[in-house]
Amino acid sequence: MMKLPARVKLVDVSPRDGLQNEKQPVPTPVKIELIARLQAAGVREIEATSFVSPQWVPQMADNAQVMRGIQRAKGMRCAVLIPNMQGLDAALAAPRAQWPDEIVIFGSASETFSRKNINCSIAESIERFRPVVAAARDQGLHVRAAMSCAVGCPYEGEIAPARVGLLAQMLKDIGTQEVALADTLGVGTPLKVQRALEATFAHFAVHHVCGHFHDTYGQALANTLASLALGVAQFDTSVAGLGGCPYAQGATGNVATEDVVYMLHGMGIETGIDLDQLIDAGVYISQALGRKSGSRAAMAVLNQRAG
Repeated sequence: MMKLPARVKLVDVSPRDGLQNEKQPVPTPVKIELIARLQAAGVREIEATSFVSPQWVPQMADNAQVMRGIQRAKGMRCAVLIPNMQGLDAALAAPRAQWPDEIVIFGSASETFSRKNINCSIAESIERFRPVVAAARDQGLHVRAAMSCAVGCPYEGEIAPARVGLLAQMLKDIGTQEVALADTLGVGTPLKVQRALEATFAHFAVHHVCGHFHDTYGQALANTLASLALGVAQFDTSVAGLGGCPYAQGATGNVATEDVVYMLHGMGIETGIDLDQLIDAGVYISQALGRKSGSRAAMAVLNQRAG
């Protein structure tokens, strides 16, 4: 019998990763209300927005307004995606009370994806982030990195675990405190994910590693379970299964927070999250976007409620 964590931390990334690709602008009050509803459900780690150029991601142009509008519950930690020093400067231009608790930087395990995505090599991208990490940590902010294409790449195909380990080492060397292993395409299967994780553990302790799984091939929950078996106790999820990657054709949404909570609670693992309230938060944002929830667990519960 595998030994599993007694408690798991879930980082809901729906306000940022979930909404960034929506073609129609999502009103700022809707984003703020989504964050409020996630907090009401007991979610205490939320990726709220990103400080990227509105030219590249128009949906995140209201980043400062979102940060200003959030009413943080006790113990709530707010993260934002930061692409460069300009983004960090913008995030820290607000009063201290509106600063994030954590910044998220990113790097790719695929050289081709890095060049297509941010127009530079992996090594160049890491050097761009070096002053960002130093400045953020000087200000007392926690620094986490997303390692994209950690299992597969739309251009290079399968990614060798050694490439993931090399990226983890580079991120560690510039002062990153945590990494999220991201199956950006959702092509990963349990053993492939475990091998990528084991390569990461050579540089980061297991409690500083997070799983970030997309459900394109229906493998996200299996990959979550495979990660739990190795002791990983932190995962990025997105309420209602919102999200995708603008630079990865065909990649569907992140694994739904509701589905992960349902699985974890069924295994006796604590999350601190109320599933019914979480489902309500997913319904709220799904209705705002004019679609059904992408969560299987949510749809099952909603059908039971209706019946």
